[in-house]
Parts: sequence; structure tokens; C-alpha cells
Amino acid sequence: MKATALLTAALLLISVIPARSSGDTPISVLVANSVTPSPDKTYSTFVVFRGILLGGLTRLQASNQGFSFTYSLDQNYGPFLQSVNGLSGSTEERTYWQLKVKKPNNSTIIPDVGIGCYIPAANDQIILNYTKF
Repeated sequence: MKATALLTAALLLISVIPARSSGDTPISVLVANSVTPSPDKTYSTFVVFRGILLGGLTRLQASNQGFSFTYSLDQNYGPFLQSVNGLSGSTEERTYWQLKVKKPNNSTIIPDVGIGCYIPAANDQIILNYTKF
């Protein structure tokens, strides 16, 4: 019974997560913490051609590489990143997850859109930075 359930779950993941193709866009995700000292963690994933960052983060989480995230949907602004690797932003502590992107030319930008609208370019380094406001 357990083996059948595991096989079913594995097949479901395979059907939900598309295999990487030559048209996919490779990206890396750097998880940083500017509030409390902790080592940065870097992960590799991809988005499909012209795909959004939310898809790449979901793919990364599903690939079981030790990465997890949660988000909520805001009716005006779309997906809002709430936690990464079990660490949540807090209104009381004035902390949140900031989205930054280091471009291949080494410039760093803060996109004017969030994880639900940002379309990564090839070799972007997505920086999820835990910080204070």
C-alpha cells in the first residue's frame, strides 16, 4: 500500500514538473539573512521560456533540495513571499523577505514586481534577502 502511494506521488510530481528543455532559463536562488548572522544558501533551478519566478521557486521546492517557501495572495499585488526555509517575515519584528536580482553583468536590481510577475533572464541570481523595514 505504501509503495503504491509513493509511486503515485512520484508520478504526480513528474507530470506537474516539466522536464528541463533546451529553451529553459537557468537561474540561481541565493537565500540571505541581513538580520541575524547565518550562512547564505545557493540553489540552482530554471524557469520555462518566459516563465515567472514563482514557477522556478515552486520547481525548486518540489525538487527536494532543502528549499522551501510560502506565500500568500494579495488581491491587489499578487503573490507575497511570506517565508523561506521556515523563516517568516514579521510585522512585529519589522522583518520581511526582499526580492533582489543580480544580473549577469553584476548589477543588482530590485524589481518593481514580485515573484508572481518577475520573468527571470538567463543566469539571473535571484536574491531572497531576509531584512528589516
